[in-house]
Amino acid sequence: MSMFQYIARVITMAAATVLFAAPFAAAEQGGRYWVPTTTEPATHHQRIAAKATTPNKATTQKRARSPLAANARLASDSKAHRLILQVNTNDPAAMNLALNNATNVAQYYKDAGEKVKIEVVTFGPGLHMLRDDTSPVKARIEEMALSTPEVSFKACGNTQERMHKAENKDIPIVRQAEVVKSGVVRVMELQEKGWSYVKP
Repeated sequence: MSMFQYIARVITMAAATVLFAAPFAAAEQGGRYWVPTTTEPATHHQRIAAKATTPNKATTQKRARSPLAANARLASDSKAHRLILQVNTNDPAAMNLALNNATNVAQYYKDAGEKVKIEVVTFGPGLHMLRDDTSPVKARIEEMALSTPEVSFKACGNTQERMHKAENKDIPIVRQAEVVKSGVVRVMELQEKGWSYVKP
């Protein structure tokens, strides 16, 4: 091997050593940032342990409020009793049955200390129940309006209009009742709001 080849080989090896040594040195120096030390895992575990032993304020408050939440649910349940009674027949027995049901339900929840709303909706031939000139239960409705304010009465405006045309006269409605555009729509909309429905 000539002297020139020997020098070239030594220079090549020295250059290779420098090239490889620089990244290793940098990695070794930077290792403290990415290689876990003996204290870091302990710190990490200590944090987890501290989280596990520290009470969660939200959970504590939730537990403390749970009896109140239960009472609030009961209170909301007591306000949720709502009943529709439909009358669509010109039958005094059916009309009296509807009034009996309304009275019994109102008394039941009054005794239980809970609130209730009851709406008697009439349409078709059942409108006679609320007609001032033909109602067979007019006196009873007047009495209920005073003694049982939880019960209200709705008369179908469509039926009233048809009767007006058929009889060629005004169709008077008892003063305790309110006329709505459509009795059937009234029943449907109350059901959509969660009211219970009963046809006596």
